[in-house]
Amino acid sequence: MLDPIVNFFTRIFQWIGRGIGFAVGVILWPFMWAGRWYTQRGWILKAVLGLALLMLIGLYGYFIWNTQVWSNFNPAYAEAYRFTQPAGTTPAQPAPSATGETAGVEGEVKTCTHSAIVQVTADLIDFNVNENAWISSMILYKLGLFGMDWDRTPFLDNKASFQRGVNQAIRRTTVELVDTLGRVRGTSQIDQNLQDARGAITFDEETWYFGLRPFGPKTPTPSFYRTAANSLRAFNDRLMKCEVVFNARADNLLQFVDRIASDIGSTSDLIRDRSQNFNSGWFDTRADDRFWFAYGQLYGYYGILTAAHHDFQQILDNRGLTPLWNSVEGQLKAALAIQPLIISNGREDGWIMPTHLTTMGFYVLRVRSNLVEVRSVLDR
Repeated sequence: MLDPIVNFFTRIFQWIGRGIGFAVGVILWPFMWAGRWYTQRGWILKAVLGLALLMLIGLYGYFIWNTQVWSNFNPAYAEAYRFTQPAGTTPAQPAPSATGETAGVEGEVKTCTHSAIVQVTADLIDFNVNENAWISSMILYKLGLFGMDWDRTPFLDNKASFQRGVNQAIRRTTVELVDTLGRVRGTSQIDQNLQDARGAITFDEETWYFGLRPFGPKTPTPSFYRTAANSLRAFNDRLMKCEVVFNARADNLLQFVDRIASDIGSTSDLIRDRSQNFNSGWFDTRADDRFWFAYGQLYGYYGILTAAHHDFQQILDNRGLTPLWNSVEGQLKAALAIQPLIISNGREDGWIMPTHLTTMGFYVLRVRSNLVEVRSVLDR
């Protein structure tokens, strides 16, 4: 009586086995054909093609290794800094106006010292392009997966998105250093080192050694970013030599915080749009890009705002902002503790798939909200 049932399931498993065998055959057929074609060629062509294949395998190995290994990645990296005020630091003094006269603005013009913001920003660039390979300009990243942009796949793109997020925080900071924070001593003149750093760090993120628009040899993106780091360190060296000044004034801090809040707010909008309109759980291939970009941006601002705590210590103490600033740093650190293996963009009321993207958006909004509160206190 059981024989018909056994035969039925036997046939089912046979069909399944044949189907799997057919699928494997279809996948392997191009490789088998290429192998037969290769064995029929002469030894010179075999050597050339073999060498090309080995180079391609080596390139992919190097590419995959660099996308998966995050050197010196440390969500609590800002705690390692021990900012101190060096001996011989010029005491607090009224800030010079554009005409060279003193202006009654709360704060100080620092010189013969160093800027913690400049130091951390240069270190973040070093982390992005020296301690790690810059992924976005690698030729295999630009080629994509069979022509498909890696950002549209769930593979090998998290580190690139993270690096671009860190770079966004660096770019915002270099703009503020040029516009308000750094000046040639005794004048309102923009410092050339900071100008060079801003120009270099705003360079295209995806330039390889050669390009099509226009075609020809190029200086790759990481070289420009290394130049930016060197220019920032040159500014700090000149600051120690009393040749330039750092305007640690309340109005400059207000603008700096306001610009960072706006920058984070733009990222919050991107996360909200993705989480509301594309919430397909683990099957949303762009959710990881949004998540890791936001993560990288907060990673960068964690160190930069910790450095600002040092550079603007007098303002924070005078306005009673130290507890609120500590809260901002704590929230940034809490956001960086979220490191899921696979990013899921599930529905907020879902019960199967997590909502990692919404969770990151919540932390981004918390940080922005506290920065807006800091700004409102400074604006009184």
